Amino acid sequence: MSLLGGVAAAWPLAARAQQPAMPVVGYLNFGSPESDALRLTGLRRGLNQTGYVEGRNLAIEYRWAGNQADRLPALAADLVQLRVAVIVTSGLVSTLAAKAATTSIPIVFTAAADPAQLGLVASLNRPGGNLTGFNGFNAELGAKGLALLHELVPSTATLGFLENPNNPLSELLTRDVLAAASVIGLKVQILKASTDREIDAAFASLVQARTGALLVGGDPFFNNRIERLIELAARHAIPTMYLFSEFVVAGGLISYGSSLREIYRQVGLYTGRILKGEKPADLPVQQMTKLALTINLKTAKALGLQIPDKLLALADEVIE
Repeated sequence: MSLLGGVAAAWPLAARAQQPAMPVVGYLNFGSPESDALRLTGLRRGLNQTGYVEGRNLAIEYRWAGNQADRLPALAADLVQLRVAVIVTSGLVSTLAAKAATTSIPIVFTAAADPAQLGLVASLNRPGGNLTGFNGFNAELGAKGLALLHELVPSTATLGFLENPNNPLSELLTRDVLAAASVIGLKVQILKASTDREIDAAFASLVQARTGALLVGGDPFFNNRIERLIELAARHAIPTMYLFSEFVVAGGLISYGSSLREIYRQVGLYTGRILKGEKPADLPVQQMTKLALTINLKTAKALGLQIPDKLLALADEVIE
């Protein structure tokens, strides 16, 4: 009986030893954990929809650079050394660091412009390497956002454009906005910010120049500063257009684009498919197809703005 009892006690241990190891996903982000809740909510939802639940049958190793781009290569190398199954990256700088660190571990990225032109993939339909992901089309949306903002404040001759000079796409984004402004006869005040202090200075410059409205560029740094940007826009009474609807839900005035949660849900879906055996080389880069115009009427009232009927008719979501 004693011998049989010892054998029975050993069975669970043997069974556990034979179970496959829990897959590990690496998550590489330029920002910080405090400002990443929206992305992670979407990522986990997408993973859950493919059958993966963090802590149950999946582990995630998080690496944040704390807004210091020079830390990303070492963080990416750390994830490679851990032999994670997939690396999820947020933004172009993080993606480039991961791409330089490995040619074998699958990488699922988010990009703000055509990933093929950026050299991340061979083509959108057939990425061909170890990278695939989601294209946010920020450059095109910046021009569209400018036009919508002009409809909101048609009497304003000069609009501000806030960009992050450290973004590798900064010149492309600025060029597209300036081209769009030229078409409708607007002047653009270019504002650069890559730190909290520079964001404060940018708003002070807007007030000093009496610029009538602001377009915030699509950039991970700004997406990590939702509350700060909304508070400054309200304090200085500057009508401001954003790229993601989360800004408007949090109290911003208007946005045209997608949702951070939805983008990262799609990233989670792709990550789950790769964990199940699909190859990134065969998974087409996903395009942003669901675009929404979101308006916050409460914020408009606080700014003393009357939203034109045309914009209200176009709005996909109106927050009252």
